[in-house]
Amino acid sequence: MRSTPMVDPSSLSPPVSPAEWRRAGDHHDWRGHRIFHRVGGAGEPLLLIHGFPTSSWDWARLWAPLTARFRVLALDLIGFGFSAKPRRFAYSIVTQADLVEAFLAREGVARYRLVAHDYGVSVAQELLARHRDGRAVATPVAVCLLNGGLFPESHRPLVTQRLLASPIGPLVARVSSYRTFAAAFRRIAGDRPPDEAELRALWSILDEGDGKAVLPALMGYIAERRRHRTRWVTALIEARVPVRLIDGLADPVSGAHLVARYRELVPSPDVVELPGVGHYPQLEAPAAVLAAIVAGLARAEGAGATG
Repeated sequence: MRSTPMVDPSSLSPPVSPAEWRRAGDHHDWRGHRIFHRVGGAGEPLLLIHGFPTSSWDWARLWAPLTARFRVLALDLIGFGFSAKPRRFAYSIVTQADLVEAFLAREGVARYRLVAHDYGVSVAQELLARHRDGRAVATPVAVCLLNGGLFPESHRPLVTQRLLASPIGPLVARVSSYRTFAAAFRRIAGDRPPDEAELRALWSILDEGDGKAVLPALMGYIAERRRHRTRWVTALIEARVPVRLIDGLADPVSGAHLVARYRELVPSPDVVELPGVGHYPQLEAPAAVLAAIVAGLARAEGAGATG
């Protein structure tokens, strides 16, 4: 277990509303769909990939300190946040990786650092697999992964997620409400759950553009993780760049049990454990997560990563 160096909490970005976050960003076209993105700072590129069912707003508290060190790039994956949420679309992790690579190419990025959470860790694994295959559009040089289903056998989705992925998923999505969303979010939190304002903000972004309607289609990622397990787990085990896992241990979905499996499978694992923290470390313990990310990404220089 690695200790987490502390940072000055005052360096964190002040809370911003989803509307403010949206105004600070922009949109670009990808395959005929409007994709929300935000870019800030200068220096080496750092890509942030959010999780399910949220958006790039998850990184808002870390934005100022990260942009003070890096050129930070974030986007809302298709079907999420302020990006397009087409009903007739073949949602998949592989397609999201295509979107991410197109975004990197659009921004002229050849080498980048990567931080990913939840659903985003599977996108990260696909990007690592493409790097391993020698066909990546851009080269990752260091990776930090937050709570997510890196191994299908260790992923414990909520009942709501299982229902959304089932044949009755469309019905479950239609009857979903802020109340059910907030209850589920609190179940996966640790000792410092998001407050009411944060939960309301998260729900408003999810519900943007009738976002509930595409939730069942997005849930295909659980089955996709099983189909691609060998490829994605191998990419993680044989990663050619430094990888750090930052994990909230109190998370019932991918907490302490995920860390145990990670230590079993990954050689010389670099793990930062956050006791009492749940599934959304960047919301629950942003200062500790920031410190762990900055130290983890610095390993790219220490290891002399060349890609």
